[in-house]
Amino acid sequence: MKKVLIFYFIFLCFQGFSQTNWQKFKKLSCAEKTWTLFHVFKAKKAFEISKEAQYVSDSIAKTPLLDGDKNSGQVDAFKHAYWMARLHQEIGKNAAKSLGEAHERTNYQQYKNSSLEDGETPDKISSEMDLYNNNIGLSFTQKGIPHPKDGLIYTIVNAIVAGKLKVVKKDSKKNYLTCEGTFISKKTLKGKWENNKCLVDSNFNIN
Repeated sequence: MKKVLIFYFIFLCFQGFSQTNWQKFKKLSCAEKTWTLFHVFKAKKAFEISKEAQYVSDSIAKTPLLDGDKNSGQVDAFKHAYWMARLHQEIGKNAAKSLGEAHERTNYQQYKNSSLEDGETPDKISSEMDLYNNNIGLSFTQKGIPHPKDGLIYTIVNAIVAGKLKVVKKDSKKNYLTCEGTFISKKTLKGKWENNKCLVDSNFNIN
């Protein structure tokens, strides 16, 4: 009976979704699927906003507004802040925050399975960065209150340029650095959840 109810909840949530989106849902982690079951009437909107956040951040990466870095850089920070801001606007703060936390639990499972996220194995410092930027993103909007998307984009970009979000410290060639500025070899990072990467303000400039 429990399995029947779970399937029914999923069916309700994804009514009208394309076959492609259904396939994507099946690939979600246990934590994200659990979130879906507890937020069945919000999940479709959350799924749409997640795609929107990816599309907007990919577009931002092609502009000179930020550093173009999708892996622990300014564009990555933008994606998480925009994602949470839009989720807060559409499904509420608590639901948005819990989805962000579910996603970070997924990153730990990806690390354990040696899976990649945006081309790199997730680690503790990148998860801390994401959660920090998620919380900042939640502050940019209110549930049900309209906020033009272009205005939201520039609000977040300006916050990043002002150093209000976090990125992982890198040199001009996108090599990771310790807090003291020492080069970190990729070989030493392999297979480690905890490492000596360093979180810095989003306006950090090695130059």
